[in-house]
Amino acid sequence: MTATRLPRVVWVLAAGTFMLGTSEFMIAGLLPEVAAAMRASVARAGLLITVFAVGMIVGSPLMALATRRIEKRRTLVAALAVFAAGHVVAALSGSFALLLAARFLTALATGAFWSVAAVVATRSAGPQASARALAVVMGGLTLANVIGVPAGAAVGHLVGWRGPFWALAALSAVGAIVTGGLVSSDEEPAERHRLAAEFLALREIRVWLALASAMLIMGGVIGTYTYITPLLTHRAGIPLGDVPLVLIGFGAGALAGTVLGGRFGDERPFTTAISASVATTIVLLLLALLARNPAAAVVLVALMALTGFAVNPIVTSLAVRSAGDAPTLTSALAVSWFNIGNAGGSAIAAAALGTALHESGPAAFGSVISGLTLVPLVTLALLSSRKARERSEDAELVELPTRDATGPAREAQLGAAA
Repeated sequence: MTATRLPRVVWVLAAGTFMLGTSEFMIAGLLPEVAAAMRASVARAGLLITVFAVGMIVGSPLMALATRRIEKRRTLVAALAVFAAGHVVAALSGSFALLLAARFLTALATGAFWSVAAVVATRSAGPQASARALAVVMGGLTLANVIGVPAGAAVGHLVGWRGPFWALAALSAVGAIVTGGLVSSDEEPAERHRLAAEFLALREIRVWLALASAMLIMGGVIGTYTYITPLLTHRAGIPLGDVPLVLIGFGAGALAGTVLGGRFGDERPFTTAISASVATTIVLLLLALLARNPAAAVVLVALMALTGFAVNPIVTSLAVRSAGDAPTLTSALAVSWFNIGNAGGSAIAAAALGTALHESGPAAFGSVISGLTLVPLVTLALLSSRKARERSEDAELVELPTRDATGPAREAQLGAAA
């Protein structure tokens, strides 16, 4: 089956998420320089990562609600403009408190952009390509880890940590102009639903099952990834200088998994998501068992990313579609739940390091967490199958009287069917 061409706006939105993802994660490679410039310890400078995560978890749904009456094109442009302004403030800041505030501001802008971009991408692509469109937009975040973060760190080391912030400010300003020109104005506040409409969409149990799946699969994978360096160096015996090469393999696997998940998720969403979740559970378990073999560890790290990230676009697409006519808040909650999964998985992995499993602990516990993804996923598949059968039966009831009946008799049969 030939895949339809995605609208250009989907690729523009992916470029936006690439910039946003680069900003979120590149600070990890610049912490020593930032700490020295701000006269803070490296541990305290790590708050710049924490405050961004908090801004995403809390800010995404809040910004989705705050901008629900604004035309989607304007929301996207405004989010990129605020994102650019936040980076200008960060680049000019001379105090750690101001830098923290700038990071929180850019996190709010990121949450607003993502919650609307997911809706615009899926609607622009149509129901037959919604998961693939989301895969492309989410691929921007993944590509940020593969290219944007190392490039940002390299530029920071060459010209100083403020350099990447200036570059992102300029790029996002250009992105705001391009986005304003490509996003159709009919992506508009037609959907100026009452606030209650957004919350009524959350009464649909399938939304929460999809969000729970997103949280668990990321908890297992990112929890393991957070402490992958000790496993690679102490358990597998890989030199510390070679670890970045393994992490590039993780990023490449994550990008491939996101693309493949979107490609096959449109045709067979539940088969693809459940299979990928099972594969992730097995890969993480093998990583815990075979970590002493360097070659096996390298391959399994890449496979962990490929199988785990294949679930992301599918469950996000299912959550947005299950929300019906009020998908914006659901899209924002998907961002929050991904970040909750990241934070929770990392916390569990940190505790696992203190068990008898030591460096293999995060992978072993990650296997259990990703295995739990099957509970909401299988339940979601069963509920969706039942609803599909009910819709089919209802359609047959409506069509049946039209075959032979005409005039008054047909109207009577239609009334009886109703």
